[in-house]
Amino acid sequence: MHDRTLPPSVLETFRSHLQHAERSPSTIEKYLRSIRAFACWLNGRIVTKDAVAAWKSHLVARSYAPVTVNAALSALNSLFQYLGWEDCRVRFLKIQRRLFREPDRELDRSDYLRLIRTARQQGKKRLALLMETICATGIRVSEVPYITLEAAQAGKAEIALKGKIRTILLPSRLCRKLLTFAKKNKTASGEIFLTRSGKGLSRKQIWLEMKQLCGMANVESRKVFPHNLRHLFARCFYHVCRDVAQLADILGHSSIDTTRIYLISTGSEHVKTLERLHLIL
Repeated sequence: MHDRTLPPSVLETFRSHLQHAERSPSTIEKYLRSIRAFACWLNGRIVTKDAVAAWKSHLVARSYAPVTVNAALSALNSLFQYLGWEDCRVRFLKIQRRLFREPDRELDRSDYLRLIRTARQQGKKRLALLMETICATGIRVSEVPYITLEAAQAGKAEIALKGKIRTILLPSRLCRKLLTFAKKNKTASGEIFLTRSGKGLSRKQIWLEMKQLCGMANVESRKVFPHNLRHLFARCFYHVCRDVAQLADILGHSSIDTTRIYLISTGSEHVKTLERLHLIL
């Protein structure tokens, strides 16, 4: 047990392992951030299961959300599996499946339309088209680089992430708008959404640009972030086709249970459903 410490060299070899396993850059950084936080809290002590359990309790005591605690534990458990420290792994917090969405966190169609209109009014054409692209296809923000000139010409994007390859079809109207935008910006090939210096947009930049629209669009800031556009796509798509298996394939989910999380209703919607049962005389 004397060598069970977490010096920077261990984190770098684990980073290489994750890269070899083709984990996404955002996942790798999230894992390493959690591991660094644990190592800082550990303050040079050796890693034991009791220490990990104590850190788990520490996070709970500091009122971290259960999903945040479990994400941190997932990072540690992956590291311990890689190092062969299986006896240090701990169980996740048990979380009851959510029955309703929080209405103050839900981006609806009217919010989305106000964001698009405001972006255009402010001359932020790239941001408006980017939000339309994410919301019309259901792609992750990390998959934006796959929206290329070639994809717009072909009407489909081949996305290779998380060890999987899937094809995303692009609506014809979206393709025309993407091609017009690319032509205006003299994009001869490759990614369509670029900075002025010709680099791809980062997740942080997209997030910040969306947040800057909130006040002008009169949309609650808590609702506005790229992943909520993906959720809006999922709800709209399911409303039209009612096929959760097909939706899971489009979103790139390995489990339909993950897709169902996107489709849970708000409490007010559930109350309306109960009212339509007409079981109260």
